[in-house]
Amino acid sequence: MKDSLIILSGGMDSVTMLHDFCNDIALAVTFDYGSNHNKREAACAAYHCQLLGIKHILIPLDFMGKYFKSSLLEGAEAIPEGHYASENMKSTVVPFRNGIMLAIACGIAESNGLKHVMMSNHSGDHAIYPDCRQEFVDAMTAAMTAGTYEHIDLVAPYTAISKTDIARIGKRLGIDYSTTYSCYKGGEHHCGKCGTCVERKEALRDAGIDDNTIYDD
Repeated sequence: MKDSLIILSGGMDSVTMLHDFCNDIALAVTFDYGSNHNKREAACAAYHCQLLGIKHILIPLDFMGKYFKSSLLEGAEAIPEGHYASENMKSTVVPFRNGIMLAIACGIAESNGLKHVMMSNHSGDHAIYPDCRQEFVDAMTAAMTAGTYEHIDLVAPYTAISKTDIARIGKRLGIDYSTTYSCYKGGEHHCGKCGTCVERKEALRDAGIDDNTIYDD
């Protein structure tokens, strides 16, 4: 029985999870919070849901783009370049983004008779994003379970593995990663220089996957 909802961005990690757990997922939710890359990611999310026959909805969170401070919301020029784990990548943090999305996803899950909410954070996120760490996952799971009649829980199976590990899962599943989008600058092609592009290149290389992504660099 399909009893899970997934937060699906359209990037490598969430698309891999969508395919990896497609037999459990009844609904995929993409949030448009005004980031540079939202529209390109959302198109990829819709494509993979159609491919797998999974219902997909897009929810606008316009207030985040208006009131939150993050280089991710300020245009391509504001995005730092360099390695994903570098200190300057902290400017891309959207404050409590995952907490907000998970709260909404939890309500949607309970409203649709679903039992689980899935997110695709991984170990490489931990250094930069506090709302991707195990302690956050544990706290949100406790809050969601306590705050719902159906005791909805948070499922985050990639928390302790790397993006390369995720790419290896995708390789086994036959995922075409050229139909995913990662670049924080949000251009027609991946810039090849921002932290997510660098991490994407490394993960695909280390997983032994031919990288068909078009980069501008």
